[in-house]
Amino acid sequence: MTGYTDYTDLAKQFGTPLYVYDIDRIRQARSDLFGALPEEVELFFALKANPHPQVARAMRDGTGKACRAEISSTGELAAALAAGFTGADILYTGPGKTGGELAEALAAGVRLFSVESRTDLEHVGAEAEQLGVVADCLIRVNSATSSSSTSIRMTGVPSQFGFDSENLPELRDQLLGVRGATVAGAHFFPLSNAKDEASLIAEFTHTITLAARLQDELGIAFRFLDIGGGFAAPYAVLGDRPVYSALREALSVALDKRFPGWRDGAPRVACESGRYLVGDSGQLICSVVNLKESRGRNYVIADAGINTFGGMSGLGRLLPVAVTPQPDGRANDQVASLVGPLCTPGDILGRDIALPTLSPGDLVVIPNAGAYGVTASLSMFLGRPAPAEVLISGGQVISASRLRQVRDYQIGAPVS
Repeated sequence: MTGYTDYTDLAKQFGTPLYVYDIDRIRQARSDLFGALPEEVELFFALKANPHPQVARAMRDGTGKACRAEISSTGELAAALAAGFTGADILYTGPGKTGGELAEALAAGVRLFSVESRTDLEHVGAEAEQLGVVADCLIRVNSATSSSSTSIRMTGVPSQFGFDSENLPELRDQLLGVRGATVAGAHFFPLSNAKDEASLIAEFTHTITLAARLQDELGIAFRFLDIGGGFAAPYAVLGDRPVYSALREALSVALDKRFPGWRDGAPRVACESGRYLVGDSGQLICSVVNLKESRGRNYVIADAGINTFGGMSGLGRLLPVAVTPQPDGRANDQVASLVGPLCTPGDILGRDIALPTLSPGDLVVIPNAGAYGVTASLSMFLGRPAPAEVLISGGQVISASRLRQVRDYQIGAPVS
């Protein structure tokens, strides 16, 4: 990972913990991923990875092809609209859409929804009918089989996500008879963070084959096909985001075989990504607060913990992080656990990792931290302030902001 490296002045100005997002790197990732896909394939940015409106705006502004937005809440809807996306640009997903959320999205012009069950489809249709519109719905498919291995598999097991593929044909008449909603196509998301390009290609090929089979079994001409993602990127460790060289040709061959009209938009084809597009744009800067030795184990205590980065760490998806080498060239000459300031033994960013000899006040930089940071963390635990988020472009600060937690009283009065 290369780019902006001198964070001392930013830390002095904005304090720590501090996220720094490089807009230029986001635009480069967007360009790289569009370049790896066939020209006709659309791309959704999953706002769950980083819903900062200016980060999301970088997915659609500037030169080159623009992303669309994939959201799963009205909060993400607000962020997408603030970033300049229109309702027509948005795909609304998720297994727990409430009537109020659907009404708000439809009123904002959202017309494309991924549905996870027959009742989810009915809920979308009911709210659309109330507003006198028709929603296009993609049947999310939980495939009974898969092709590649991955760190996070999203199909092939009982799940709240998607229709079980083996049961879809018998539901055909029920799905096509929902007022206010039309079945426009299918949505797949079988994996996250594929281990290599060959695995990614194999999974996409399997998805396209299954989609064609389901289209035939359902007797529906798909107008839209979202084949998901799985694009890899290093997460909180050193390393570079891959650039896929064989994917474009492989996807073209698979689509030509199963969906011969796809180049003319029959169906329109899309992929989606979050981590790949924003992961390597961000770095988390924190300060060393204290050092401690306990029964032969060394601890570096920082002002950033799982409230700042890594609310998913308790699920075993994050540990251990790594740190960027110190600017003064200090080597990683000790093994210690990097922990945060919270009153819980689970506040660990990295257990027994290689670190330089550090002192209180030193800065520690966690690389590739642009995805699943602030809003994927335990930000309200213990009431600590959220980290600042600074965006840079061309080495210059273009904005700085901080999320605030405000209690909105609906009954009673605030304590005076």
